[in-house]
Amino acid sequence: MIPIDTALEARMANAIRALAMDAVEAAKSGHPGAPMGMADVAAVLFNRFMRVDPAAHDWPDRDRFVMSAGHGSMLVYAINHMLGYDDMGMDQIRAFRQMGSRTAGHPEYGHAKGIETTTGPLGQGITTAVGMASAERMANARWGDDLVDHHTYVIAGDGCLMEGISHEAIDLAGHLRLGRLIVLWDDNGITIDGGTDLSTSTDQAARFAAAGWHVQQVDGHDREAVAAAIMAARADDRPSMIACKTVIGFGAPNKQGSHSVHGAPLGAEEIAAAREKLDWPHQPFTVPDDVMNAWAAIAARGAKEHADWVARLEVSDHRADFLAAQGQPNEAALRSAIGEYCHRLVAERPKVATRKSSEMALEIVNATLPNTIGGSADLTGSNNTLTKGMQPIRPGDYSGRYIHYGIREHAMAAVMNGIALHGGFIPYGGTFLAFADYSRPAIRLGALMGVKVIHVMTHDSIGLGEDGPTHQPVEHVAALRAIPNLQVFRPADAVETAEAWEIALTSETTPSVLCLSRQNLPAVRTEDEGENRSLRGAYVLRSTPSPRDVTLIATGSEVEIALAAADLLKEQRIDAAVISAPCFELFAAQDRAYRQGVLCDAPRIGIEAAIRQGWDLMLRPDDGFIGMTGFGASAPAPELYRHFGITPQAVASLARQLIEGEK
Repeated sequence: MIPIDTALEARMANAIRALAMDAVEAAKSGHPGAPMGMADVAAVLFNRFMRVDPAAHDWPDRDRFVMSAGHGSMLVYAINHMLGYDDMGMDQIRAFRQMGSRTAGHPEYGHAKGIETTTGPLGQGITTAVGMASAERMANARWGDDLVDHHTYVIAGDGCLMEGISHEAIDLAGHLRLGRLIVLWDDNGITIDGGTDLSTSTDQAARFAAAGWHVQQVDGHDREAVAAAIMAARADDRPSMIACKTVIGFGAPNKQGSHSVHGAPLGAEEIAAAREKLDWPHQPFTVPDDVMNAWAAIAARGAKEHADWVARLEVSDHRADFLAAQGQPNEAALRSAIGEYCHRLVAERPKVATRKSSEMALEIVNATLPNTIGGSADLTGSNNTLTKGMQPIRPGDYSGRYIHYGIREHAMAAVMNGIALHGGFIPYGGTFLAFADYSRPAIRLGALMGVKVIHVMTHDSIGLGEDGPTHQPVEHVAALRAIPNLQVFRPADAVETAEAWEIALTSETTPSVLCLSRQNLPAVRTEDEGENRSLRGAYVLRSTPSPRDVTLIATGSEVEIALAAADLLKEQRIDAAVISAPCFELFAAQDRAYRQGVLCDAPRIGIEAAIRQGWDLMLRPDDGFIGMTGFGASAPAPELYRHFGITPQAVASLARQLIEGEK
């Protein structure tokens, strides 16, 4: 047991409070309430339990700390400053919420060391932490206690637990018995509008217990009680929730315990009163040496634990494999395997749905990269995400490579973010494209953080047929393309699908979405070019012998329609070039000369069984579009395409109109 100077630990907590109220006051905005209320809990957690080494912020076996209540970001920044992270000097604390600072209003992954994930949208942090805890157990099953033996700690607020995603996360974590996950609930009974009794009567302890968690309730300002609860949580093989009853804004004598301290500066008068109440006579942005030394001792302890771990790694039989898993995938091996596979596809020309093409490509991927982790939100047989030999992880057995996420699309996306952030694995998970709306907030955060996560979205259009408009995505591709730093692929055949997988797996700072068909599609890549043509985002699939009269641009299942339309036009002595555009984002990244060479100046027609929004990259205002203008319907797929006018004949007719209009 670490010897504890309880009086000094109390001052360590007050240092968090002081820096939080000073920084928020200087910024004239922010949230002092949560950092001040949870300062005692955080001080105990770090002083007695956390294993981190600020000099090696990405040490694989460090404990993870997630501030799910991301508005309380100053708690994180204050702690990281006092721990001695070299990018979190007092200048950053003074610059809280200012342009160019690392101390953004909510913690942002990649902006500063010691921030494990971006939080702010409530509920995302606790769910991402489930992914981290899952990855820890999966890594432990592979490499053993000597190399993988850490905890994931979460501070969550009332808002995190009200958000619907929290139920998905709590349920999944309890089912999987993720015993290395410990959630510290800031049970202060306050939301922005006022007391939580305005909007909830849920017994959160009972809810967690019903989901299979170990649950305790403590006074969050009784540091010994908090320490005892964390000890008990660490000893239990279930995930743990510790309800820490706290006073929001603790230490501000006139405002603590009220919603007025949640999201606004305290004001100079109240800060002065708080300094007196907390016996903190120091100037703003000043932490006395004994307190700084106490926090530095935590860092020193972590450095020693890190050094011990490095020594174990050096003599481990698993050293090479462990380090390989932490690094980038073997791109040369992947490209070679995919290239050889595509060579076979060109020869065999399979007519299969791209969801099946994805499964076929995954057989190659999963055999080549041992650290991919698959999954599906209860649609394994429809998404085709399970390949030969993959076993699911189960409660107490984490040696598999597949996760049954259940009907929890939102949680699946956030958990995959957590797995990727933890390191050591590349996650992919499947659902229907129409349910991308359920996943979207986590997909957006993944794009914001730049994590390698691959979302497999099947049943990508009206082509799914009889399930009808509730399951037929029409606006979803456009909505996903609107997210910055997200690659959205809609491949046309088995070759483009394999190419999309290769690109997604080698894109280090960009998540990807693969939009895949339910219906069978013919092979459109019938020549072996020896290169990944999808890397360019769009390319000339069929050229013309003379300057083209019209350019037909299509994605996915509609490339087949564009080719058939070009055949019809050829019979009418109209030369139509066909462009396959599997990824708009990659095409936008090409230079102007390449884009112009692909699109040219002739009239253009976009063809996609979706809405036109987002096609301005490809189409000018006067160009044409064949697609959807409203929702779908329930009928066999061929009838739907005819009903909505997405046919070769419709494309050819529009092409003639555009060409005539040019004359």
